Formats: sequence, structure tokens, C-alpha cells
Amino acid sequence: MTLDQLKPGQVAVVVDVIGDDGIAMRLMEMGLTEGVEVRLIGTAPFGDPMEFELRGYHLSLRSTEARRVQIRLVEHPESPA
Repeated sequence: MTLDQLKPGQVAVVVDVIGDDGIAMRLMEMGLTEGVEVRLIGTAPFGDPMEFELRGYHLSLRSTEARRVQIRLVEHPESPA
């Protein structure tokens, strides 16, 4: 699964950034490194760009950039009633 497939409010952990070009390096410099938790806050009206929360700040990415970040969903246990 990739970062562009998250739905608003979902949380995921970064598994890998695809590629070794300048874009991949820049994504890692912005904090998208293995093991980091990322939450999708929302998207612009037509779905691009996407706004994420990670490491205590907000990051906006184009969907083509988000597609380069492999993730796994985090299943948070439901809070007790």
C-alpha cells in the first residue's frame, strides 16, 4: 500500500520510499523515513495535494509524490466503552 491510498484520519507507518533519485531523497529529508507514523488529515477538493501529519508537523504532498511512499496501516484498538 502507498501513502496516496490513505483515507482521512487513517494512520500508517512508513515502510520504504521507492527510488533513489532526488525526489525520494527529498521525501526522506522531509521526515518520511522507515518506522515513522503518518496520518492523513485531508485533501484539496480534487484530491491533490494531500495533507499529512507526522513528527509533530503538517506536510503537503502531491499524490504522485505520496505514491512513492510504501506504508502499512496501523490498527489502533478501539477505546473501552
